[in-house]
Amino acid sequence: MKLNKLNYEVGDIVKLKKPHPCGSFDWKILRVGMDFRLQCEGCEHQIMVSRKVIEKSTRKLIKSTCTKENSMI
Repeated sequence: MKLNKLNYEVGDIVKLKKPHPCGSFDWKILRVGMDFRLQCEGCEHQIMVSRKVIEKSTRKLIKSTCTKENSMI
C-alpha cells in the first residue's frame, strides 16, 4: 500500500512512465477529480484518465509556479 499520495493540482506537469505516441512523457493537468483531464505537452492532445491510473503511472510531479493568489491578480 502506497501511503505517500501526491497532491495533484490544475496546472501541474505530470511525467508518466510510458510516452504518448508523439514521444512526450509530460502531461499538463487541466482538471482534477475522480478523473483527470490531461493535455500532452508535445502535441496538445487531450485525454480523460481515471485517478487510479494516474497515481499508478506517475514518475514525477512538477508543480506549477502559478499560485491561486497570483492568478487572481
